Amino acid sequence: MVSKEVVINNQVGLHARPATFFIQKANEFKSSIWVEKEERRVNAKSLLGVLSLGIVKGTEVRIIADGADENEAIETLSALIDSDFSE
Repeated sequence: MVSKEVVINNQVGLHARPATFFIQKANEFKSSIWVEKEERRVNAKSLLGVLSLGIVKGTEVRIIADGADENEAIETLSALIDSDFSE
């Protein structure tokens, strides 16, 4: 299991379109992936779960991955966040 702290810096936070990009990318991996904000942890492959965290600009979250491709998943998802969700 690996994890990484990241800060959401895009204008709208992790809502609607950016959340959809994030979830689509998370679903490309076999590993179980979670997003954790404060004490709440949700499945990173679930749109409702991610949206329920109410992540706004400047929020620090932890991405957690566990499985065969966990390192690649963490690096890819954190790079997506760092790029402010540009493809």
